[in-house]
Amino acid sequence: MVTAELELNPSSLLTGDINVPGDKSISHRILILASLANGVSTIHDLNEGQDVKHTIDILSSLGIQITENDSKTLTVRGGSLKEPNENLYVGNSGTSIRLMSGILAGMPFSTTLDGDGSIRKRPMGRIIEPLEKMGAVIECLENDGMAPFRIDGGDLKGIEYHMEVPSAQVKGCLMLAGLFAQGQTTIVENVPTRAHTEEMFEELGLEVEINDNSVTVKPGRPDSFTYQVMGDPSQAAFWVVGAAILEGSKVSIKNVYTGRERTGFIDVLKRMGADITQDPLANDLHVSFSGKLVGTVVEEKEIPGLIDEVPILAVAAACAEGETHFKGLGELRVKESNRLETIVSEIGSMGMNAEISGDDLIVKGGKLTGGKVNSHGDHRIAMSCAVAALVSAEPTVISGWEAVSTSYPDFAADLERLRK
Repeated sequence: MVTAELELNPSSLLTGDINVPGDKSISHRILILASLANGVSTIHDLNEGQDVKHTIDILSSLGIQITENDSKTLTVRGGSLKEPNENLYVGNSGTSIRLMSGILAGMPFSTTLDGDGSIRKRPMGRIIEPLEKMGAVIECLENDGMAPFRIDGGDLKGIEYHMEVPSAQVKGCLMLAGLFAQGQTTIVENVPTRAHTEEMFEELGLEVEINDNSVTVKPGRPDSFTYQVMGDPSQAAFWVVGAAILEGSKVSIKNVYTGRERTGFIDVLKRMGADITQDPLANDLHVSFSGKLVGTVVEEKEIPGLIDEVPILAVAAACAEGETHFKGLGELRVKESNRLETIVSEIGSMGMNAEISGDDLIVKGGKLTGGKVNSHGDHRIAMSCAVAALVSAEPTVISGWEAVSTSYPDFAADLERLRK
C-alpha cells in the first residue's frame, strides 16, 4: 500500500468557523437502524470516512438498497437481510464488526466477519461471550476471541449481562441483538459509557428503558425516518485543542453532537484552563486561546467518556505547565494501534516528555520540537501529531497520513483553511 506523507510547518494561530464530519459512531448506528426500518429512510450528513463506508458495503452485501442522492444525503430501503455470497470485510473498523455482529446473531443464516491485520488483533471475546449466552453460535476461525469468526444466527433469548469492560460498542452490539431476542435484554454497566445507541433507540420509538447504570431493550423494529447526523465531537476535539494551545487563536466548531459521555474532553480542558463555551441552541463550540494550560489529573472513571480523545489531550498536556496524569488507559492498547505506546513513541519523538506506568500515562509539560513521526495506521495519532506540529519549533513530517481517511478525509484541507 502506498504511504502518504504530510509535511507541516509551525503556525501562528488558528481562526475561523469549521464544520467537522458527521459523528462516526452515530453514522454506523443510524445506517444499521435504517436497514432494519420498515420503509425508506433518509440520512443527512453521514460521516464520509472509510469506517462508515465499510458498514455501507456490508449492509449492501446483505441485500439492503442504499442510494447516495448527493454528497450529503443518502436513502436506505430497510427490509429483511439476506445471506451474503461472501465473507463480510470491515477493514479496520471495530465499530462495524462489533455492531454488525449483534444484528447478524439474530439472522437465520451464517456469516463470516473479517478485517485487516489491526482488526485481527483486537479483542472480540467481549461480544462473542454474551451473544453466545443469547443463543448465537460463533466460531473463531483462526485465533480464539478474535476475527475472523463465523456467526450462525437464529433464535435469540434476552439476557441480563453485566459488562466487565466499559465499551459503548459492546453495549450497542447487545442492544441491537436484543431487537431480535425473545423477551427483554438488559445491559448493566459498572462505569457509564457513551449513550449513542440508547438515545437513538428512544428517538426512533423503539422500546428501551434507560437507567443510571443499565439499559433494557425489548424486541422490535423502527419505522422509517429522516435523520441528520450532527458533527463528531471527537473530530472537533482537534480544533478545540489547537485553538487552546496556539496564542491568539479563536475557532468556532458548528453543530457538534454533545450527547451523554461525549464531552468529557471539554471538562478536562476547562480544568486545564481552556476558554471553551457551548451554545446549547446552535450546538456550537467556541474556543479562544486564554493563556498557557496547566496540568491536571484525569481519573479512570472519566476515561470511557473521552477514550478517543486521549491522544489529542496528550498534546494539550505536552504544552501545559506541570504534569498531567491520565489513569486507567488499558483500553488504548487494543485500538487501531497500541495507542498508549504510540502516543508516547510518536508524540514523544516530537519532544513530549511522557512515560507509561502500568496503564497510566504521565505527561510533563514542555516544548515540542517537531520531527518525523508515523501514524501506525491510526487516524487519531495522525491528526494529533498534526496539531502538535502547529506549536512545534521545527517542521514535522507525518508518514502514514492516509490513515485520516478512516474518519476525517478532509482534515488537511480544513487545517489549511484555519491556520494563519
